[in-house]
Amino acid sequence: MSQKLVLVVDDEESVRQFLYDVLTDENYRVETAVNGEECLDKIKRLKPDVLVTDIRMPELDGITLLERIKEWQLNMPVILMTAFGTTDVAIQAMKLGAFDYIVKPFNLEHFLNLVRRAVVQSETEAAFQPDQQSESDGAINIIGNSPAMQKVYKDIGRVADSSATVLIQGESGTGKELVARAIHYNSSRRHKPFIKINCANLPDNLLESELFGYEKGAFTGATQAKQGKFELAHQGTIFFDEIGEISLSTQAKLLRAIQEREFDRVGGTQTIKVDVRILAATNRELSRSVKEGEFREDLFFRLNVVNLVLPPLRERKEDIPLLVAHFLAKYNKEFNRQVKGFSPDATKLLLNYDWPGNVRELANVCERAVIMAGGTVILPEDIEEILTPPKSVYADPGEQNLPLKQIVADVERQVILKVLQEHNWCRTTAARVLGISRRSLYAKIKELGLE
Repeated sequence: MSQKLVLVVDDEESVRQFLYDVLTDENYRVETAVNGEECLDKIKRLKPDVLVTDIRMPELDGITLLERIKEWQLNMPVILMTAFGTTDVAIQAMKLGAFDYIVKPFNLEHFLNLVRRAVVQSETEAAFQPDQQSESDGAINIIGNSPAMQKVYKDIGRVADSSATVLIQGESGTGKELVARAIHYNSSRRHKPFIKINCANLPDNLLESELFGYEKGAFTGATQAKQGKFELAHQGTIFFDEIGEISLSTQAKLLRAIQEREFDRVGGTQTIKVDVRILAATNRELSRSVKEGEFREDLFFRLNVVNLVLPPLRERKEDIPLLVAHFLAKYNKEFNRQVKGFSPDATKLLLNYDWPGNVRELANVCERAVIMAGGTVILPEDIEEILTPPKSVYADPGEQNLPLKQIVADVERQVILKVLQEHNWCRTTAARVLGISRRSLYAKIKELGLE
């Protein structure tokens, strides 16, 4: 078997030499180039099996280089290297058909494994499909450089410009809506509407009319016809947040709309056809809901064409400093403050905390810390109270000298919060465990400040 040729492109001589030595030791033929123009010339002459290129280079960067290669319709796997694993770069790289990308400094064995896999793809002549629409209108600020988030970015890039239905799963506060928006704004539908509907916040009798619209006179108060979310999302994307919360009766009607891309307005007789991309999110394990008879199996299969799972913050704590920097900048601007950061001891508290509320909880902690901080540096005492669970009123409520109504409210709040957390904030299950209706639970959540 002939040696495979790997072309390495980087404007830093030390990087080129290091990768040359490493790949040569692995029995590859290796050529190097110092910039994009030299790379294109060597591709024409040498026809390498695999290209490994840095992204940030003067004049012709790695992304532009990748675009040029795709214009030539070359079936050559491209591995991109970057010291800045940002959301937009990651998504754009995968959209353009990069084989993969790695963030510097990278694990050497991981890099060599990527090259081996790229060689296998090269041998099977797997063709990449170029994307003619690489421009993005919406900058979606998903923060994270961890391996878990890099995988999310890659997945977004791979699915964005398809028409596939995507089910986004993850705990509350992990950023499911941000991912949905990133998929939309990196797709060919980016100039069309992105319509969000929160399934948990609408009672069943309103959800159907919100989704499909209604005709004049369909019910008391329907004084004129109204378009539903499906019509408003025509040629764009409709995003169902907390899809696991809708009732079985509404699920049946939703299944038809997703499957056939057609529906009838409430009180209407004319079938309306639409072209929409379906994205859905849930913090529930829908496969379990199917087994328990709470979610239709056929609808689950329709939604679960592509499954994207977001990691909880406790599994990617290396991203906390990046997230903190982002939130501090945001809230400094919003509240006209000059907070520079967290002290080392305060940072340890952040890193040792498990973050049951995930990124949303971290954002709330940063917001409060910016508001309450006495100086330009956030100290442990500024956040200890926030990160420490409140003292239980179960021990001896009488010691607190509170009115009975307040004691009852505090106990009620703790019980409801505990049940919600134990059941991953699935309101349907929590309501059943508590022995109250979903509507009553929603009212309690609002009344007790648990939203």
